[in-house]
Amino acid sequence: MSQQQEQLATLHEIRNIMDRSSRFISLSGLSGVAAGVSALIGAAVVKWYLVTHTINYKQGVGVGLNLTRESILFLISVAALVFILALCSAIYFTTRNARKSNHRVWDSKTERMLVNLFIPLAAGGIFCAVLIYHNLPYLVAPAMLIFYGCALLNASKYTLNDIRYLGIFEIILGLLASFFVGYGLLAWTVGFGVLHIVYGTLVYFKYER
Repeated sequence: MSQQQEQLATLHEIRNIMDRSSRFISLSGLSGVAAGVSALIGAAVVKWYLVTHTINYKQGVGVGLNLTRESILFLISVAALVFILALCSAIYFTTRNARKSNHRVWDSKTERMLVNLFIPLAAGGIFCAVLIYHNLPYLVAPAMLIFYGCALLNASKYTLNDIRYLGIFEIILGLLASFFVGYGLLAWTVGFGVLHIVYGTLVYFKYER
């Protein structure tokens, strides 16, 4: 190897070290898998509820689903429970991964990542509440996917690059669901369930095995 090639290799290594030092790299792929499984369970519960209460999602789009207060509270509770389970699994698996790699769990990198993640999520949550207020619940699933994808893109600057691609797929899926609103629940299931499991599995075998 020539001296110039050695210098380039050294610069590349220094750049990688600096990049890793500015990013939160302890995010565990298993947390993505757990979040996906939680979402699939939540989607199954919602489907069961709609069937048992004879609520036809596809027929209701465009004219209003006419959900009762009880139904809205139930759906919000399921979504909140899925979020809490996903958050708890992320904290558990990421903490375990950080300790295994002798990395700090909480530092300035973690703070920057979480701030950039939760700002779009908070805006999306408020926007979804506005949609429900105006009796447009069939647009909630697409909006959740789009805002979540934007949150992942925003946070990807401070963590693994792989999460950027997950965010892009979530946004694309949300936009498609915005046109084909009758498939909103299916898109939600694929976006928060299947894509999370695929992403988490790939990240796990790429970085943690």
